[in-house]
Amino acid sequence: MANEKEKEKPKEKPKEKAKERKTSQKAEPKEAKASHSREAGVYPRLLEMYKKDLAPAMMKRFNYKSVMQVPRLEKISLNMGVGAATQDAKLLETAAKELEQITGQKPAITKAKKAISNFKLRQGVPIGARVTLRGRQMYEFLDRLVSVAMPQIRDFRGVPDKSFDGRGNYTLGIKEQIIFREIDADKVAKINGMDITFVTTAQTDLEAMELLKGFGMPFVKRDTVQKAN
Repeated sequence: MANEKEKEKPKEKPKEKAKERKTSQKAEPKEAKASHSREAGVYPRLLEMYKKDLAPAMMKRFNYKSVMQVPRLEKISLNMGVGAATQDAKLLETAAKELEQITGQKPAITKAKKAISNFKLRQGVPIGARVTLRGRQMYEFLDRLVSVAMPQIRDFRGVPDKSFDGRGNYTLGIKEQIIFREIDADKVAKINGMDITFVTTAQTDLEAMELLKGFGMPFVKRDTVQKAN
């Protein structure tokens, strides 16, 4: 009798099993997926703030007719020059590793374009490292720079408001790489500075300044910075 009842039970088709698997995978809500991605650091805080608050505020401030006119941050370039690398190549290797730790991206080695006899510099000799950040990495780096690294600077009162190039781009000079928490100050053999350039789509320096201010860049007048130094 048991065998007859087993025969009467309809067998589950493999296609039906596959459908059930697909529906179970689709059942996960979108909110859960978004939360997982943000917890993993996929969606930067500053990018979300730009879309929700900063872009609408700038539209009112400058009377833009379209969202496409609102300036945005295009890229951030970091350039670390190591002049002593002409005498010791290991200094450049160390600087490149530190730049990679700071940005999370492998840097490109820069070479001298011209020969300068006074500095014993020949054309084509490696003398620095640079990194260009875009997208999520760019916003995450800016967040760490403004929120964590800058407060580590001794007697910090802000950054100069006159270092724009007239085309909406801003360059900031950092004297010590140890302001970044990714660098272990006890293991640093040589203090290296760097130039950080913020490239925006702004048409004027005023628009670029308002954009960077919105991201938390602490601008002050140049005279104030010089007195602090």
